[in-house]
Amino acid sequence: MDAWDEEAADVAAAALARTAGAGELFALFARYGCRDFRDIGHKAIYVANAFRTLQTIGWQHAEPVLRSLAYALLQHEGDNPAARDAPADRPGRRAAELVGRFRGDWPGGEPGRAATDELLNLSRTGSDSDLAAAVVERVNAGASPRAVWDGLFLAAGELLLRQPGIVALHSITTLNALRYAFDTAADDGLRRTLLLQAAAFVPLFRDALPARGKVGDTRIDQLGGGGPARLEAVFATLSKDKPAAAGLAADYLRADPAGAGELIATARRLVFLKGTDSHDYKFSSAVMEDYRHLSPAVREQFLAASVCWLKGSAGPDAPLVGRVRAALG
Repeated sequence: MDAWDEEAADVAAAALARTAGAGELFALFARYGCRDFRDIGHKAIYVANAFRTLQTIGWQHAEPVLRSLAYALLQHEGDNPAARDAPADRPGRRAAELVGRFRGDWPGGEPGRAATDELLNLSRTGSDSDLAAAVVERVNAGASPRAVWDGLFLAAGELLLRQPGIVALHSITTLNALRYAFDTAADDGLRRTLLLQAAAFVPLFRDALPARGKVGDTRIDQLGGGGPARLEAVFATLSKDKPAAAGLAADYLRADPAGAGELIATARRLVFLKGTDSHDYKFSSAVMEDYRHLSPAVREQFLAASVCWLKGSAGPDAPLVGRVRAALG
């Protein structure tokens, strides 16, 4: 994998699938899943979802899955990345230099808002190297990894507010995958690397937005403010105005934080009824999982922003729904 040698990696993946344990395999693939910023985060996503799938269907299916995964992780443009300094590889190489600079007891620390807000602010203008360095600085100053993740997820949610589209969507699903790997991995150095790469990837997603069209200036920490809103209005508005629906969701959750459960249940039901694309399911499941991992102080903001890629109540039902109803009738 270090040599980007597809044939040799295929043989090695097949052998490891037959001999290595699940934890050892996950640590290996997670490291390569986060080493470079290519394919808008799908490498990290593939690692996380491949292992989730194997946990469900059984490890007797591991060999073809891991061979496919190894091949996907070697995707690149141009000449062999091992022999050049491609922009997509620089965050990973920088992370290798930074992992040794964390304080020894870095998994502890304070979960307060200071580090979260600082990282969110820096994500708007800072470079990938700025964010990675800030993570080390804030953690060494006593911030907890949870405060860092809070800031990164808020930053990704803000990207979706500014341009509800495929790139910003993947900033959230990629963080979901990296967070899953962070929570699953046992190796301390790998967990540091995953945190650093998550921070570095956010500005790279931000910088990729202009190529996809107009980018707004909405701030996630200023979302809403129009007074209490009804849940029905959130999803009705979503069918015609995504940013406005996010603002209504923020007002709804601000008035009744306990209403998040009903918002999630409604969103899930609408995805089942109206979802037609794999991203409808991938994104919504990531958001609903991430909501529960975030600190109470920020989770409603993140959930409100994420409304931008859920399904509105006024949209048409998926064709499959009509077929099922006809069959049951």
